[in-house]
Order: sequence, then C-alpha cells, then structure tokens
Amino acid sequence: MRPSVSVRNLQRKIPVNIAELETFAADAVKRCLRLQKGKRTDLRKLREIFVWLISDRRISRLHLQFLGENGPTDVITFCDGEIFISVETARRNAREFGNSLMSEIKLDIAHGLLHLHGFDDRMPADLRRMKDAQEKILRRMGIQIGVVSQV
Repeated sequence: MRPSVSVRNLQRKIPVNIAELETFAADAVKRCLRLQKGKRTDLRKLREIFVWLISDRRISRLHLQFLGENGPTDVITFCDGEIFISVETARRNAREFGNSLMSEIKLDIAHGLLHLHGFDDRMPADLRRMKDAQEKILRRMGIQIGVVSQV
C-alpha cells in the first residue's frame, strides 16, 4: 500500500500550483518506493504524507526548535510523514542555482520523501547517494534541474 500525499500552502507571499505539486508528489512516492526494495522505512509504513508549504519565519522556528539551528532552511522532514518546505528559501535557491521555483519545490519534496525512505545526508557519502537518488527521480519525471542545490 502506498501512502497518500496532500500538499497544503500555508504561506501567502508566493503563489504556487498545489495541484501540480500533489500530482508530482504522488508519482515521486511510487518512484521512491522502487528504491531500497525490502527495506522497512517510514515511507513504507505511513498511510499519509503531508507537505506543508510555509514561510521562512515558520520554518526558522521549526529549525531552531527541532534541530537547534538558527535561520531558515529549505526542507525539514519528520518521521510521522510531515514535510515542511519554505517557499521563500526555495525561491532563493531556484534563483541561485538557475532552476524554476516549481522544480526547486519538487526537489525539496523528493528530498523529504527520500528522508522518509531511509536516506540520510549528514555524511558526504550519504549526501552523494541521496543527491543521486533525487536526480534520478527528477530526471525520470522529466524535471530539469540546472544545478542541484545543497538540499
């Protein structure tokens, strides 16, 4: 059984196409589950995944509260199936790396899903493995990323 994915936009500064992101996320879940077959991960156990699009202000609070770090970040994933994405940070990263905003948010969604599927990015080798998986998923979905940001 595959988890359902809901995308909710809780920020008001930057317009985004929620329907397109939900369609992407549902397909990305299928593609993630094809990786690491047989491995028991949160992604395999969850019934629902919620992607929350939020502001820098909100993600900064989560970043400090749960990771002890100041300032905004692009994506924070919780093992209960919640993925928080700062649309403002995604927009800055998109500009910096020459990507569209939607491609950058899709990258963040893929990144969060891979975390739920047991991927880690704390050590250089793990980060490379995760980036390779992200690029593979995005490429197979026809999404061009000029440069993959440091998600």
